[in-house]
Amino acid sequence: MKKITLLLLTAISFAACKKSDSGTGSTTTTTTTDPYYYPPLTGDTWETKTAASIGWDETQLQAAFDYAATKSTYGLIVLQHGKIVKEQYWNSWTKDTKYYIASAGKSVVAFVAGIAQQEGTININSKTSQYLGTGWTSLPLAKENLITVKHQLTMTTGLDDGVPDQDCTTPSCLIYKADAGTRWAYHNAPYHLLQNVIAAASGKTFAQYAKEKLNDKIGMTSNDFWLNYIFYCTTRDASRFGSLVLRKGEWNGTQLLTDQNYFTAMTTTSQNLNLSYGYLWWLNGKASCMVPQSQVVYPISLIPNAPADMYMALGKDDKKIYVIPSLDAVVVRLGDNGSVSTLGPSSFDNELWGKLKLAMKY
Repeated sequence: MKKITLLLLTAISFAACKKSDSGTGSTTTTTTTDPYYYPPLTGDTWETKTAASIGWDETQLQAAFDYAATKSTYGLIVLQHGKIVKEQYWNSWTKDTKYYIASAGKSVVAFVAGIAQQEGTININSKTSQYLGTGWTSLPLAKENLITVKHQLTMTTGLDDGVPDQDCTTPSCLIYKADAGTRWAYHNAPYHLLQNVIAAASGKTFAQYAKEKLNDKIGMTSNDFWLNYIFYCTTRDASRFGSLVLRKGEWNGTQLLTDQNYFTAMTTTSQNLNLSYGYLWWLNGKASCMVPQSQVVYPISLIPNAPADMYMALGKDDKKIYVIPSLDAVVVRLGDNGSVSTLGPSSFDNELWGKLKLAMKY
């Protein structure tokens, strides 16, 4: 209850910010004729550019980084058109420091699921039991058979998120709450089992499959470092992934995710319950939103200070991968709790973007 109250207070502050900011929702599209920059798959080379060269305010950008430093941020990168505009580390971190990205890894899994679908390894419209076998929940068979892989991607399985351990994936922990597709609830267990679905269908561990289909293709040094369904990576690894998604699944001339219908569905509203949620991606600029551990629908966008077209991989204690098409930009923040400890969205998002807005001049 305390956490829900804190989330409510955060939402109220978002609403106040939105009402006071008449510019929210309007963005300027950044265009360039230069080819998009992709760092080499190996080595430390990564080209840079100055904020001034793209019309951003360098002083305000430093102010945003200085603010982040006060909020337990350990690694922060801003990319524009693939190149590093600013990169900074604290707390003895370096570009090679790996850290868990918590639920931001959900968005990585969503992308991998798209590859698995385009290759015919899975079909997201198929019943989950087709891959995990019947009896993977404690539900009556008729109710269990309503749950598809797509429901796992959209947090609409109908399984009870009020169980004592949301990470428990044994059938006794997977309890009926509502018919699949009729209730949105942020629930880790069905997401964890999505990795199991891909593993069962591919005949490989999820880590092996992700390494082959994603990590190695874009030079992520973290390779197969998944532990208990959680991905560990460097800040630069996360930035590579952000660039890949900004480019709609294309990396240096190779289209890793060819199924653009899936990409569009992944990064747009996936159901009519929580408009701010795609396929394990959070979406900004929508008319309403829901947050983890609550069934309240707030009549606001998630991050009023940020561009309306931004979509986000968000993890506990403010692990962030922000993708902003209108700015041709990616922002990655790793570290520990920068605000009230919450899953997914937090007040830190809006505060940071209040600073970045002054720097990026949108």
